[in-house]
Amino acid sequence: MSTSASHPIDRFLSVADLDADAITDVLARARALKAGGMPGPDRSPLDGRSVALIFQKPSLRTRVSFEVGISRLGGTPVVLVGDEVGLGSREVPRDVAHTLERYVDAIVARVFDHSLLEDLAAACRVPVLNALSDTEHPCQALADLMALAEHWGGIDALAGRQLVYVGDGNNVAASLLLASASVGLHMRVASPEGYEPEPLIVHRARHIAEETGARIELTTDPVEAVAGADAVYTDVWASMGQEEQAERRREVFRSYAITRGLLDHAPNALVMHCLPAHRGDEITSEVLDGPRSIVFDQAEDRLWVQMALLLRLMRPDLI
Repeated sequence: MSTSASHPIDRFLSVADLDADAITDVLARARALKAGGMPGPDRSPLDGRSVALIFQKPSLRTRVSFEVGISRLGGTPVVLVGDEVGLGSREVPRDVAHTLERYVDAIVARVFDHSLLEDLAAACRVPVLNALSDTEHPCQALADLMALAEHWGGIDALAGRQLVYVGDGNNVAASLLLASASVGLHMRVASPEGYEPEPLIVHRARHIAEETGARIELTTDPVEAVAGADAVYTDVWASMGQEEQAERRREVFRSYAITRGLLDHAPNALVMHCLPAHRGDEITSEVLDGPRSIVFDQAEDRLWVQMALLLRLMRPDLI
């Protein structure tokens, strides 16, 4: 579907729910918010509106950035953690949706199973936003694009650059593939065999890239992957829910760590990580704290991107 500025969306479950024009609009709106402005004369556009924040998974950046962002826009965040809802266990998603839509004006959910989000959105009369699922992390990917745009000279500067992701082909990699393809940013993923991104995500990204000219590439060689990169990105090797695999994954991924030695093959690359980081595993402290790291710019930009998304979802009259 088209989601350009004249066509607001009523759900944001995947980066692919936004086309290139909509991504550009969200990033421009986020930059305006970060600069201290507000789209339109209304300084509290969510005044009198409430947003339910459902967290199946613990959170630092996601929870704080959404709570602060909603409050700055004049709205009221209502945080529901773990068993307080029992999404998919104590109550089926459609019953949660039909209840919450009587109380709040939007739902933000951070879940394990992506199908729970799909079921929520299908049953709900208010907007639903994906704050993370095992399939995608779309808010993170948009914040990553914003951080890169800030360091490279603007949104238009993303097209034709080379982003390299080294590590597990997880939900972060999935959303980055889709977001990069949409804006013409070349993306290469280096993962051990058996840990590549989901084939359906790769196929979808390559389909989107046919329109933008982005190159979507997969490899198992991290040194080959980072050569000539403009930015190198990594994430934890074992995500929440994979703790029992952590030791095995540490052995499998050991040669995929972002170290100063690996970055010697990409001397001009920015360094990225979505956090939390396992220092000494997927990235060294020397690199994460080094002068090429934009990790905490990414973290900050979660706030501004999510505020922009909330406006697009909840105040389409301002678009």
